[in-house]
Amino acid sequence: MEYDTDWQEKYQDLIETPSSAISRLKSGQRVFIGTGCGEPVELVEEMTKHANRLADVRLIQLFTKGDAPYATDQLADSFIVNSFFIGSNIRGIVQRGLGDYTPILLSDIPQLFHSGRLPVDVALIQVTPPNLRGKVSLGISVDVVRSAAENASLVIALVNPNMPWTCGDSQLDVNDLDILVPSKADIIQRDITLLDHLVGDRIGKYVAALIPDGATLEFGLGRVPGVGRLPHAVMEHLHDKKELGIHTEMLTEAVIDLVESGVVTGSRKTTDRGRITCSFCMGSKRLYEFIDNNSTVYFRPTEHVNNPSVIGSQNKMVAINIALEIDLTGQVCSDSVGNKFYSGIGGHVDFHRGASQSRGGRAIIVIPSLNQAGERSRIVSTLQPGSGVTITRGNVHYVVTEYGVAYLHGKSIQERVVALISIAHPDFREQLMKEAVAAHLIPPDMGRVSDRMGIVGGEFMRSSLLLDDGTLVSFRSIWPTDEPNIRDLIYDLSKETIYYRFMGNQARFSHEQLQDFVFIDHRRDVAVVGTIPEVDGDHIIAVGRYYLNENTNKAEVAFVIRDGWQNKRIGSFLFNHLASIAKQNGIAGFTAAVLPKNRRMRTIFNNSGHKVRSTNDNGVYSITIDF
Repeated sequence: MEYDTDWQEKYQDLIETPSSAISRLKSGQRVFIGTGCGEPVELVEEMTKHANRLADVRLIQLFTKGDAPYATDQLADSFIVNSFFIGSNIRGIVQRGLGDYTPILLSDIPQLFHSGRLPVDVALIQVTPPNLRGKVSLGISVDVVRSAAENASLVIALVNPNMPWTCGDSQLDVNDLDILVPSKADIIQRDITLLDHLVGDRIGKYVAALIPDGATLEFGLGRVPGVGRLPHAVMEHLHDKKELGIHTEMLTEAVIDLVESGVVTGSRKTTDRGRITCSFCMGSKRLYEFIDNNSTVYFRPTEHVNNPSVIGSQNKMVAINIALEIDLTGQVCSDSVGNKFYSGIGGHVDFHRGASQSRGGRAIIVIPSLNQAGERSRIVSTLQPGSGVTITRGNVHYVVTEYGVAYLHGKSIQERVVALISIAHPDFREQLMKEAVAAHLIPPDMGRVSDRMGIVGGEFMRSSLLLDDGTLVSFRSIWPTDEPNIRDLIYDLSKETIYYRFMGNQARFSHEQLQDFVFIDHRRDVAVVGTIPEVDGDHIIAVGRYYLNENTNKAEVAFVIRDGWQNKRIGSFLFNHLASIAKQNGIAGFTAAVLPKNRRMRTIFNNSGHKVRSTNDNGVYSITIDF
């Protein structure tokens, strides 16, 4: 961007020093401070020096990334902080009751300013120098800064050539600014490196698996104590995706590698096609150089970026936001730890709602299984007293921990309890099950399987088979949440299939039997399901399982195929897959009991390529297979 080299001479009647500009502030005023790394630090520092002559100045901010010298107990009579999102620099003073927090959807903040319900007397912002047309850019922070500047009675702008010129809706006319304060200070930089790479990496992999090609992504601005910005950990696992788009409130430099590798193109976005859309950014000099005068990155104000209707209009909109705690019914808390406010609502609800309405969209909550100290589960039977519910149990969709994915939308309370406990930290699953039984969230008989909760099995448990008709069948470890699907499969089997599998004309199955199909003692047993995708999730068409006899180091194997899917090579594939898993686990072979009329099963065993021995005991073939 070509700036007006004579701007200081042309607009000299607007130019003042920091001290002169800040001397305009009066006690009792409401003063807005620019957002994030776009904070006008020199103006803030000068304002703090004037503390002795000021009283009851209300500081309004979305959040700032400077040192916040005004947020001290000693200056509490001069400056009262009122933040829409609580950052680390003001968290202490807010939690001590000397600062304030306004819980509000990010999309609603601009209307607070426009309507006058929250008047802004003074706006302290940072901009670029004016160009030849007399326009300045708000640079890396457009968000609510634009609406604050448009509604403030007095706008004091730090004019800094180090501020990147950003494209989109970031420009203001220089004559709409009241005071210009020249500066050449460095723009604040922030690192988003994860503190706990193991947890972040695991969660990132699970979330990446939920993101389809052509999706448009949002990465929430919150962070988890001791872990860091989990949504951004997902980016490291997106390099095999195609034609992704970005529509997000906060942009970080993690997106640069995805752009340069061709993963992020924005070619399938519904709005701002071919462009990255954001409202502010935080990062290093590399990010600031990337966005500078870059027409493929559009900065738009919060009222557009966080508008749920705009978000929902994107096809395949995927929103990724963090939670601090979630209860077993699906209530999500993301702005407080008990009765202590920690962060804010931010754009969490805006994007969650928008992604839920998007065609093919997905609203994802990410949460580590343990708190920062590692002593408490973040999945709890009851939220801590004082916790705020950010996402209600009726609106929650995907929940992801480092132990797996739980899909809750449209699920019953009992199904939610099982799904969430299965992705909780293993050390707390049994306790959570007992608490759920005591709270009457699940039947008492669920207590018997409390030691068998959890989604297990690494990549070696996964496989796939392409059928002759082009159908792809995916195989994975059975999950506790599969119980409804297993129930449907069993009751859909023909009498003949039931007779062969269970060696009897069994007409009904008890809840305990169904539990035993799904809840596996993973120390000894393995169960694998074959699935095909349906609108409502995985549709199970096959189940295979082995039960280890530790005395012989051989496992009894059994499997069943849904009737309409028999004679399609699924049985043979499932047997070989189970055998491969067993051999990796050091098991010496399989045993099986097969009725004489069950020729299909005997054919699978005899053609397995392994040594097979068979004896007929009272009308039942006892088969031994050695690996």
